[in-house]
Amino acid sequence: MKTKIAFLLLPAALALSACMDTTEDRTLLGTTAAGATAGALLNKKNPGTGAIVGGAVGAVAGSVINENRRSNGRCLYRDRYGREYYARC
Repeated sequence: MKTKIAFLLLPAALALSACMDTTEDRTLLGTTAAGATAGALLNKKNPGTGAIVGGAVGAVAGSVINENRRSNGRCLYRDRYGREYYARC
C-alpha cells in the first residue's frame, strides 16, 4: 500500500515541477521528490523517516547541481591539484 502511494506521489511532484519558473526550481523539486520516494521505498520499517532523509539528500543534491549550472552555460570543475575552474559543460 505504501509503495503504491509513493509511486503515485512521485509523478505528481514531477508534474508540479513542470509549473516552476526556472530550471533551477524544477531541478530542486525533482531531486527532492526522487530522494523522498527512494528513501520511503528503501526504508521498509519506517518509510516516513526514509522519505524525510531521502528528501533532504535530494534537496542537497539539487542545490549542488544548480550551483554548478549558474555560470552562463559553464560548469565548475576541479583539477587534480584541487584548483577550481569554469569550462563549457
